[in-house]
Amino acid sequence: MKHEAITKDIIGAAIAVLNELKPGLDEKLYENALVLELVARGHTVDQQRGYPVHYRGQFIGRLVPDLIISGKVIADPKVVTAFNETHVAQMLGYLNITNLEVALLLNFKEARLTWKRVVRGEPEAVRGQPSPAEPQ
Repeated sequence: MKHEAITKDIIGAAIAVLNELKPGLDEKLYENALVLELVARGHTVDQQRGYPVHYRGQFIGRLVPDLIISGKVIADPKVVTAFNETHVAQMLGYLNITNLEVALLLNFKEARLTWKRVVRGEPEAVRGQPSPAEPQ
């Protein structure tokens, strides 16, 4: 699996954050806590880094993913009832613009973290399913 060690560490960090903060907070609070946890685990984290977007050679704006971990994986903390196709499509767009290959959707809504792994260029795009267990 592409960037498996990093994604497992991100999931582990997100579980640690959720276990300490508990569910029910704003996404931005989980994002900020996740940055601290990932840095403590030795990762570099770009928070809200902007990427220029062009259409037909013209600059049309900036894409700002929540987190880029170790220059390889996008992490997008959410507080939603469930992930849907729009969340996955958004991550595929982010991967296309950033030229990265792997993104993680992380859901802090419930007492147990759920996540989806999105991989650019794979037929089903989503690898793995939400899981209540810690990564092995």
